[in-house]
Amino acid sequence: MTNRGADIKRSITVAAAQMTSSIDTAANLAAITRLATDAAAAGASYVQFPEYCTFYGSPARFAQAGESVPGPLTNLLGELARSLEITLHLGSVLEHSTQTNQFFNTSVVIGPTGELVATYRKVHLFDIDVPGEVAFKESDAIAAGETLVVADLGTLQLGLSICFDLRFPELYRHLAIEGANVLAVPAAFSAVTGPAHWSTLLRARAIENHVFVIAAARAGASNEGLATHGHSMIIDPWGTVLAESTTPGEDLLVATIDLDEVAQRRRQINVLGLRRSELYGGH
Repeated sequence: MTNRGADIKRSITVAAAQMTSSIDTAANLAAITRLATDAAAAGASYVQFPEYCTFYGSPARFAQAGESVPGPLTNLLGELARSLEITLHLGSVLEHSTQTNQFFNTSVVIGPTGELVATYRKVHLFDIDVPGEVAFKESDAIAAGETLVVADLGTLQLGLSICFDLRFPELYRHLAIEGANVLAVPAAFSAVTGPAHWSTLLRARAIENHVFVIAAARAGASNEGLATHGHSMIIDPWGTVLAESTTPGEDLLVATIDLDEVAQRRRQINVLGLRRSELYGGH
C-alpha cells in the first residue's frame, strides 16, 4: 500500500452551475447570483457558469446585448465574486468587437477579490449542417479568437475552452502541455448532438490528458426555440464522473477535487512524456 501520509493535499471544492439563460439579462444575472451564492454556501471556491450565461438569443439581438470586457457587467459580477470570496467563471459572455456586426464569444474568469484574472475568446466556431436535424453558422455573427489560455488560479491551473472547442482534442493537449490540471468546458451544446457525443467527448478529454474536466452547460430551449442539451458534468483524471446533472433545467453540481491526482495518473500512464511529437509534423 502506498504511503501518502506525507503528501500535501491540494483539494479544492468546485461547482458547475447549470442554467436556462435567455434574452432577459436581468433574470440571467439574478440566476447567476442565486447559484453562485448557493455554491459558496456549499463550500465551493470556484464556480463555473455555462456558455452565453448572461444572454442567450438570436444574432438579431446581439447589438443590444453585447458587452465590453472589462466593463459594467464584469465590474458588477466582480463585486459578486468579491462578496462571496470565490473565483467566478462566466462561461461566456457576448463581447463587442471592432468588426462591424461581429462579436466575440468570450470566457471571463474573475478572482475572489473581484479582479479580472483571464479572458478567452472562443477559437472554434459552431458552423455545422446535420441535414434534417440542425444547421447553424456561428461565424455569421461571432469572430474567432486567436489565443489559447491557461488561467493561473494558484494550484488550480485552468485550461479555458468553450462548447464546440470540445471536438478538437489538440486544443486540450496543448493546454495540458502548458500546465493545465483542470479543463473548463462551459457550453450550450446542441440537444441534437448532445445525447450522442457530449459525455463521451468530455470523458475522453479527461482521460487522454489526465486532468479534471468541469463542464457547466445551458439546458432547455431558447426564446427562439434553439434547444440545448444540459447534462453538466464534473469528471476526474481517470474519467470517473464525480457529478452530473440529470435535470432538464437549472441545477448545481458541487465536488471536491484533489489536484494531486493529476500528477498521480500521469505517473501511472505518462501520456505527455511518451508523446512522439517529432513524428506529428509539428501537430
